[in-house]
Amino acid sequence: MNSAILLILAAVVLVIGYIFYGGWLEKSWGIDPNRETPAHTMEDGVDYVPAKAPVLMGHHFSSIAGAGPINGPIQAAVFGWVPVMLWVLIGGVFFGGVHDFGALFASVRHKGQSIGEVIDDTMGIKAKRLFIVFGYLVLVLVVAAFASIVASTFGNTNAMGVKLEGATLAANESTAMISLLFIVLAIIFGLLVYRRGMAVLPASILGIIGICIIVAIGLNWHPLSLSYNVWMWVLGLYILVASVTPVWILLQPRDYLSSFLLYFMIIVSFVGIVGAAVTGHGHLDIPAFSGFSNIPNQGNGIFTTGTLFPALFVTIACGAVSGFHSLVSSGTTAKQINSEKDAKPIGYGAMLIESLVAIISLCAVGYVWKDVNLAQSKIPSPTAVFASGISKMIGSFVGSAHVESVAYSMLILAVSVFCLTSLDTATRLARYMFQEFWLEKGQTIQDTTGYKKVLTNPYVATVITVILGVGLGMTGYSKIWPLFGAANQLLAAVGLLAVCVWLGRIGRKNGMFYIPMTFMLIVTITSLFQTIKAKFAAAAAGMDPTWSYIQAIIAIVLVVLAVVLAVMSYKTLLSEGKKEKAA
Repeated sequence: MNSAILLILAAVVLVIGYIFYGGWLEKSWGIDPNRETPAHTMEDGVDYVPAKAPVLMGHHFSSIAGAGPINGPIQAAVFGWVPVMLWVLIGGVFFGGVHDFGALFASVRHKGQSIGEVIDDTMGIKAKRLFIVFGYLVLVLVVAAFASIVASTFGNTNAMGVKLEGATLAANESTAMISLLFIVLAIIFGLLVYRRGMAVLPASILGIIGICIIVAIGLNWHPLSLSYNVWMWVLGLYILVASVTPVWILLQPRDYLSSFLLYFMIIVSFVGIVGAAVTGHGHLDIPAFSGFSNIPNQGNGIFTTGTLFPALFVTIACGAVSGFHSLVSSGTTAKQINSEKDAKPIGYGAMLIESLVAIISLCAVGYVWKDVNLAQSKIPSPTAVFASGISKMIGSFVGSAHVESVAYSMLILAVSVFCLTSLDTATRLARYMFQEFWLEKGQTIQDTTGYKKVLTNPYVATVITVILGVGLGMTGYSKIWPLFGAANQLLAAVGLLAVCVWLGRIGRKNGMFYIPMTFMLIVTITSLFQTIKAKFAAAAAGMDPTWSYIQAIIAIVLVVLAVVLAVMSYKTLLSEGKKEKAA
């Protein structure tokens, strides 16, 4: 299969989906451009701040991207390129896009608060608190996983304390330096736009020039050399500060500027894939379909294992549908959206761009398939597979080892920046959810008294979240990610349920949610039951029994919470259906 043909066909499908299905959703739900959004009615200069559509698109896109649309398709590629492509395209248009767009719209109509408040409105405060506990657990896993990923791409040691050497060490130190300079650049951008009144276009041009300068500095001068554990502490301090500062000074500008790296990554990837194809190197060596069961013997940790159902649908998360997206949509994005007309391009459009990144990742792993399919692969991670595939494609027609090396470093940097972006966004979202848990219906944080006033304090809520997330992240990415995948997809099912029930309550079309929410519930509960069985078996066999039991218990809690919420949602939908028939 030619990778350029695959990429172009996928892009056409996604554009058609955005125009026609996205447009139909917009009309079905009653998006109203003339209705004031919470960013205006509740503006506070900290969390509620109106943002121009391109700036908010940058924040939202950067926050939901992370490593998900890269890692998932590469890990699932072992099942074949056809299953991966089909799930990414079908999932993106009919599952993920509906999920993200719906969550954003529902939150905008609920004062920019989380899906928990939407559930409170339709199913009551008990259901709200169950969802918040569920969502908070997932966000702690997100903070732990992404903190571990970032520390691994910054540190001079890995999570096990093993010293890194050579090109890997230099790449890590460069990435760390550039990322720190990126934070300084974002603060300057925020001050120029929001305090000096500079227009977005000239500020963006200056920002892009600044990105080029800091990248040049970081690639040639990177004096910081810290271990994985030290970086975990530094990251903990960073997200502690970043999640309580006004969004205009760091969150909005940093995410907006980092989105240019993602756009750069997409453009470079397009050039690499098409250029390689034109010069006769655009091959996709992955089998079209390799079977329903996969127990690979590669032993390199790159590919997923198990059966196509449910493994494919849990492994490919952000590229098709991801529960974390609903928390971003209903957490930070809904508080900054300037007009409801921006909801479709930001909520639905950003999801489909992620699906395109997932297809690019599939093309990348297809190009270096023979290298990563070896028992002793020299490509150590999905991120490295992605960067290697695209940079080698570029090298195949540019013919310069230096250009290939620079492209590799830039692609690694882009992925690392998005992981850092997702990390502090997740911390802020967890803070919101922790605070909302203690509020009664219609109550605000200012109305609380006693112990609730302490627990809803943004600094207290953030400290608790950082301690839990970073503490868990210290154990290493490999112990967290297996649980995160299923938990994240289960959160997507619950998010779909919540928006479906709310739309039914207000008399809007919600049939487009039935198949996605039912399918995701079945997929993720099946996956978690497999995890529970495997972890108890591992503990009984003496394989890291403490962590095996912890993972099994967390999986059981997630299943119970999801089943209870699903039953409550079904009863509410049934009740609303009876009322509609009676009317």
